[in-house]
Amino acid sequence: MPRPLWSGAVSFGLVTVPCKLEAATDRHDVALRQVHLEDGGRVRYRKTCEIDGQELREDEIGKGYEDRKDHIIPITDEDLAGMPLPTAKAIEIVAFIPADQVDPIQFGAGSYYVTADGQVAAKPYVLLRKALERNEKVAVAKFALRGRERLGLLRPMGDALLLSGLHWGDEIRSSTELTPPETELTDAEIEGALALMDTLTVDSVADLDVTDHYTEALHEVIAAKAEHRKPTPAGGEEAATAPVVDLMAALEKSVADARKARGETGPDDGAEATVHEMPTPKKTAAKKTTAKKTPAKKATAKKTAPARRRKSA
Repeated sequence: MPRPLWSGAVSFGLVTVPCKLEAATDRHDVALRQVHLEDGGRVRYRKTCEIDGQELREDEIGKGYEDRKDHIIPITDEDLAGMPLPTAKAIEIVAFIPADQVDPIQFGAGSYYVTADGQVAAKPYVLLRKALERNEKVAVAKFALRGRERLGLLRPMGDALLLSGLHWGDEIRSSTELTPPETELTDAEIEGALALMDTLTVDSVADLDVTDHYTEALHEVIAAKAEHRKPTPAGGEEAATAPVVDLMAALEKSVADARKARGETGPDDGAEATVHEMPTPKKTAAKKTTAKKTPAKKATAKKTAPARRRKSA
């Protein structure tokens, strides 16, 4: 059983839930070491003091802040533990929002299971989880972990509570300068893309049968090197790398390939699926007809803007 990363309490109004945080994900990356190319020896990083050149153990290394060149203010664990920060030992719920109003780009700062700490925490823990399930909302919370205050999202995950770290609003770059120029599309091209999306649609990520082929291939390369043989060639066809010239043809073939991969037949007893081009609107003398833009669906709820850190005076 892994050690908890943090212990404290969830603060929910006047309700307090003693809890611990545990990692919600595992990594299965293949660790590669750095070696000297000439003789294969391991390359190691050694931590030394630049004053006396002594190599240091982990328990001899602390933290410090360099306020000016070559001047370090030492910061101890006791200093950090005693910070005047309300969230130092608490996951402070600051608001509740609809579950679909969080932009996915904000996720990515770690996910942790919140576990009840002791029998006394069981009842308020289950109360909070069931309340979140019933009103289909998530809790926005602030918490401190690993030397910084963080923004998080607390939500039910099965019979547990999951705390997902969020990026602060000022950490998310604007996409304005990265967007392509305005481009006209025909109705047929849009309908073709929608047909491909329908063919590839599943109910959830759990329904996908996906494999980490990179890790599998890396294990095969390592095994082959150890056994002094060539790696077994991978099966399957190589993906096309040529630029798309005929967009409609590419969409039609993609729909047919996707249906074939899923064991589905085309609309005409096994015939390949096609995307039929819609009739081109007639041009009038008054003005030229342009591609009809697909109206965007009206949002059911106002999108919540990413929270930003309040600047201190």
